Amino acid sequence: MSINITLLIVSAILMACGVYLLLERSLTRVLLGIVLAGNGANLLLLTTGGAPGLAPIYESGVDSTEYSDPLPQALVLTAIVITFAVTAFVLALIYRGWVLARQDDVADDPEDIRVAEQPHFDYEEDAEVPIETTEFAKLSETIINHPAEAEETPGIARVKSDVSTESANESENESANQTHGGDKR
Repeated sequence: MSINITLLIVSAILMACGVYLLLERSLTRVLLGIVLAGNGANLLLLTTGGAPGLAPIYESGVDSTEYSDPLPQALVLTAIVITFAVTAFVLALIYRGWVLARQDDVADDPEDIRVAEQPHFDYEEDAEVPIETTEFAKLSETIINHPAEAEETPGIARVKSDVSTESANESENESANQTHGGDKR
């Protein structure tokens, strides 16, 4: 099976023109870009279907290499429907924009303009911090209880807890009294 180079070139030109028109600010050009890109995709799908003129229907006397592949034809039909739906939607957008504002161009968003005019870096991030504002414990405040603990977790220093064992025992007794209803016998 040989591929028709002419159809591939025409498909590439249609797709390139369609993408170029899609990037324009005029909605009419966007609509034409959608149509051209859709036709380029349809032509590309048809070129993958095989040589033209072959039988798409099974007959008993025809060799299997003589058949045309029906899958690209089904995909083209689906692509035509999708392109038609998108074209109708964009056409409705163009009509509504023309009725309301009598313009065809896509307006710039004021927020996009404001963001584009900002510098690429934030002056506040580049300013020096006058004092140490870290929230991590300083090395002088950390206590390692045993050298083996430091070896188990490298880079992590264990901090001595301020909770005494007496306060922990008192909280356990209070929770036990609440579960038993507070009755002491």
